[in-house]
Amino acid sequence: MGKNHPIGIFDSGIGGLTVANAVSALLPKESIIYFGDTVHFPYGDRSEEALLSYSQSIAQFLADQDCKAIVIACNTASSVAAKALEDKFGSNIPIINVIDPVVDEVA
Repeated sequence: MGKNHPIGIFDSGIGGLTVANAVSALLPKESIIYFGDTVHFPYGDRSEEALLSYSQSIAQFLADQDCKAIVIACNTASSVAAKALEDKFGSNIPIINVIDPVVDEVA
């Protein structure tokens, strides 16, 4: 993936904008594509199958935009869909969720 490709970030709404803001502050020269899935908000009351479907569709959209990495900025989607997205896209696009870095920091 090219150096000038954007980083894709998604959440079930606008809460992930804090993640996008942090990425932008740490990597100010990077382009970001943010996808806020307000149509299906909130994710907390959705089935696992629905969450997988939403997450895979959004990740595919971000992959189609040539994103060099995808950040799942949603706790619910991270807990349900991270592994499936890693399995599908991880060999070509790094998938970063918001749970594992917190667990690693606490541990």
